Amino acid sequence: MIDVAEYQNFINRKTHYGKDAGFDPIWMPDWLFDFQESLVTWALRKGRAAIFADCGLGKTPMQLVIAQNFYLKTQKPTLILTPLAVSHQTVREAEKFGINASRSEAGEIQSSIVITNYERLHFFNPCDFGGVVCDESSILKSFEGTRRQEITAFMRKMPLRLLCTATAAPNDYTELGTSSEALGDMGLIEVLNKFFVNTYNDTGLKAHFGEAPQWRFKGHAEHHFWRWVTSWARAVRNPSDLGFANGPFVLPQLTENYHHIMPAEPSSGYLFTLPASTLREQRDERKRTIGERCEKVASLVNHTGEQAVVWCHLNEEGKALDQLIPDAVEVSGSDSDDKKERAFIDFSEGRSRVLITKPKIGAWGMNWQNCSHITYFPSHSYEQFYQAVRRCWRFGQQSPVRVDVILTEGEKRIFDNLQHKSRQAEEMFAALVAEMNNSLGIKKTDPYTNQMETPSWL
Repeated sequence: MIDVAEYQNFINRKTHYGKDAGFDPIWMPDWLFDFQESLVTWALRKGRAAIFADCGLGKTPMQLVIAQNFYLKTQKPTLILTPLAVSHQTVREAEKFGINASRSEAGEIQSSIVITNYERLHFFNPCDFGGVVCDESSILKSFEGTRRQEITAFMRKMPLRLLCTATAAPNDYTELGTSSEALGDMGLIEVLNKFFVNTYNDTGLKAHFGEAPQWRFKGHAEHHFWRWVTSWARAVRNPSDLGFANGPFVLPQLTENYHHIMPAEPSSGYLFTLPASTLREQRDERKRTIGERCEKVASLVNHTGEQAVVWCHLNEEGKALDQLIPDAVEVSGSDSDDKKERAFIDFSEGRSRVLITKPKIGAWGMNWQNCSHITYFPSHSYEQFYQAVRRCWRFGQQSPVRVDVILTEGEKRIFDNLQHKSRQAEEMFAALVAEMNNSLGIKKTDPYTNQMETPSWL
């Protein structure tokens, strides 16, 4: 007769769940909040883990404590990789908490924690470090394939690893696969084959005709997929997700205003403006209405006396906005890294009033609680919009935040797609939190039996 408990143990040994490669905390400061201490302890015991914590929940202090513990365990420095300009911010945080950390640009090691930008990784030798921390790790998919492979290869040589981000794969499950691969768990292709069905019947990352493959969960794989993710990741939108009191972690009021711009003239060959259906039509609409849209932004931010972040996507938009807003500073892709860093730091410290830049340049990692006004041109990227808003609307913001979204009649489908991706993001986070709560014994709503609602801020 088969022993049920013995058989269950046999099955559990065949799964990828619950593998630990870490150690108990060696140093735990008293200035961490209770939920932060819980996350740090869990990540250190895992050894290779991901923390998906919302903006303003203290990922930087948690990263620094984990990095210091990596150093104490291995007696080798820990490398922290950050997006552009965030390295300076991380150094300031380390100084505030009395942690020995320094910024490095060309591979020099002067402290137990070395902080550098992702773009400078090629200056460093993995043999010099005992652990690595990737800040805002979701930005990895923004890099070209060669750069992303370089970062993943570097991490594979580290015994201790940590990924941190606020928005993990809101509508792209392949990103969770690449995160798993970087942590040394299942590889991306193995993840896709194990849990998903490719509608193009192609196990590659690109399907026929150069189109991206469409993945959907296998029959009953969704529950097992999220259970597997929570074996190496923790998702936190607020402390109560971990069973702790929210305390001071309450967001201020967010006001969203949508400004519909009517083009001066319809598209060539039409009597009036129609919703843009194809990507080409959407690009044409965007370029054709640059003047009207930028003038609207200028009318919203000029002469207010308050700081504002103005997000754009096209070079022509940035140039037009720079001319229409006299006291603005534009940060463009052609600027040097040093110039970009100086501009971001000047804005965060109040030395400039209006900042104009693209989400792919400045939407990750910066703390701009000093600003409470944002303008945005919509795009298909939910994550860019989320991160752009969360630079200012984050825990620690003391003022109500206003977001002005400027869109044309022809961009309705873009905004509808953004809302659809928002629902997907909510479903993903709800599933992660539910599985995490199951493992922690916290009773929460079951995401598989309840309908998700779009967040009010979208």
